[in-house]
Amino acid sequence: MHPRTKKTYQTGKRATNSNCECVLYRMASSPENNASLCDQKVTHAESPQAKKSQQAEEAIFYKNCRAAYLTVLKSSLENIKSKEQLRLVLQQAGRNPSQKTVNKYWTSQTTTLNFDDFCSILKEETPATKTELLEAFRKIDTDNTGYILHDELYKILTTKGEKMTLDEVSAITNLADFNCSGKLDYKKFCDLYMLTSEQCCKTALEKLEVDSRLKRQQFGSEGETSTEGITLPLLKPSPKISRKTDHKLAPTKGDSRTPSRPLSAQGCKASVSSTIRMDASSNRNTKLIEPHTIKEWQYAQSRGCFYLEEDGEIISHKYRLHIPQRSTVCITIKPLNLRQVEGKSCHWLSVDTALYVLKENETQENLQLVGFTEQQNKEMSGWKGELASGFYWLLPFTTGCRLKKVKTQITGEAKLVYRGEDSELALTKECRAALLDIFETIDLDGNGLLSLEEYNFFELRTSGEKCDEEAWAVCKENFDMKKNELTRQGFLDLNLMEANDREGDPSDLWVTLLSLGYNKALEMTEACPFVIDIYAEKCKPRIKAIYLEAGSWQLNRAICKSVVNKGDAKVMDGCENIIVYTYRMGMRITSVIENKSENKVIIHVNNEQSKNCLSNRGLSVFAVEVAPKSMTVSQHVMPLNEQEEWLYSCVHSLLR
Repeated sequence: MHPRTKKTYQTGKRATNSNCECVLYRMASSPENNASLCDQKVTHAESPQAKKSQQAEEAIFYKNCRAAYLTVLKSSLENIKSKEQLRLVLQQAGRNPSQKTVNKYWTSQTTTLNFDDFCSILKEETPATKTELLEAFRKIDTDNTGYILHDELYKILTTKGEKMTLDEVSAITNLADFNCSGKLDYKKFCDLYMLTSEQCCKTALEKLEVDSRLKRQQFGSEGETSTEGITLPLLKPSPKISRKTDHKLAPTKGDSRTPSRPLSAQGCKASVSSTIRMDASSNRNTKLIEPHTIKEWQYAQSRGCFYLEEDGEIISHKYRLHIPQRSTVCITIKPLNLRQVEGKSCHWLSVDTALYVLKENETQENLQLVGFTEQQNKEMSGWKGELASGFYWLLPFTTGCRLKKVKTQITGEAKLVYRGEDSELALTKECRAALLDIFETIDLDGNGLLSLEEYNFFELRTSGEKCDEEAWAVCKENFDMKKNELTRQGFLDLNLMEANDREGDPSDLWVTLLSLGYNKALEMTEACPFVIDIYAEKCKPRIKAIYLEAGSWQLNRAICKSVVNKGDAKVMDGCENIIVYTYRMGMRITSVIENKSENKVIIHVNNEQSKNCLSNRGLSVFAVEVAPKSMTVSQHVMPLNEQEEWLYSCVHSLLR
């Protein structure tokens, strides 16, 4: 099923399920029902089966919570911000939220609910069983026929309990799955309701299992530890570890990652500060040292791209590198320099790029950090070292300080197609140029042709689907190819065909351009193409793009480890178990928080004293949740203006 079709289908199923829930809860709250579903749930929750293997059941419960939460929200550190979001996450967890239920937890004083709040709600709102649902209907169907007349259903649902509108009831009675001859078959109704609820839970769990990024995220008090594969520094006197005096910090409102309770209700008891001052000349003063004989080394190259998602998340290509024998290797990454158009800014050329090198073991579950591109020469960053023979993963990274959502004033929408004197449809000069730049970006090996593998990265990004061998053969019959690879002209003609198929409507072309980072003025503002160069002294390196996805837990772990190994560590005064690591790499400063305690902590971060600085968080004051026995990135900071001095001054405080 096409992703857009699938999304529409799932939305429809959710709407149906929501109407079912309205029916069930209004019936349950009807005065004619002596025992509500809520009363029945207590008995259900105290059954002997619920008491068995409490620890295992608790683990399953939190896993289901995580799955449901991350179906609606991108991170467990993101808060529920509206009644509608609360309703959606409850539905994904297989619950039956009526308006009364939602209002119970989202009062006039509520502004946000966090993951822990959500777990508490799910403990209260246990799902109803099919037996309970049928019992609610049988209180109306006193003759036990298995049916309820529509007229009777209208009367009950529009006049009693939580009243429904006529349109809402009609949405139920018009569904053919469980209606016939003016009657509702409530057994079929319950079957469909239970099936839809179970499918919501199943879909959420499948997504959690498949997406390793979600599995490894930190989830409230049930966060995954990130210490696997990382040697944590011992808490002992060291030149790298220093203590700072306690800073009394007045509580300040944070961003959406703060807990449900206002910060004013919590105290900042322990804190640690870091200050780094840099002049303009120091912004790019780390030199990438290349061997004098590097031109004689064997060489491999691959292109790729960072893409900015609607929610601000960044995805990119991930690569597998093969080194046939032990060799000194030099690896660099930099933004790909495409054509320069007068009057158009090249946003992507100022985006920071880095690369993390991880050694592949027998399994890919525990990749080991080998190095990262910490040396810098203008816009290029690089790493040089010795690699043993074997396979490695190259994980590109950008902080998000400069590749981010920016509201720009666009005076008019660019024209993509026109009809010539012969009435034939053609691409405009501007559209043609943009598509040729896209071709350069997706031509990963830079040979001027698109292989099926390269083209499929383009297809996955723009449509969510892959082109199979049969479809590729059809392309070969209709568009210009060389050696079974698509030429530039073939690529242009293929995209023009989309507009021709819609009789000149450029809607599909816009879908392509927008999904690849262009705005309506045909400026690439939400993507950053890059190029990776690999030199090996003693062998021929081989690199291949494998995935196009968001930053994985492996990448997050590598970033944490690099900062812990190289950065300055400060123990939080008054709290020995909290350590803040700060590391400066060229134009970037990254801080990592380690929580060695057995409890989840929330750290208040204040950058208000910083000058000429840009944080990837987008705010000068925010909060970060750190799971027990784990570490997480606090923030990445870069200069706002590289030509001026900048001051990084940050206070991390423990909220109690």
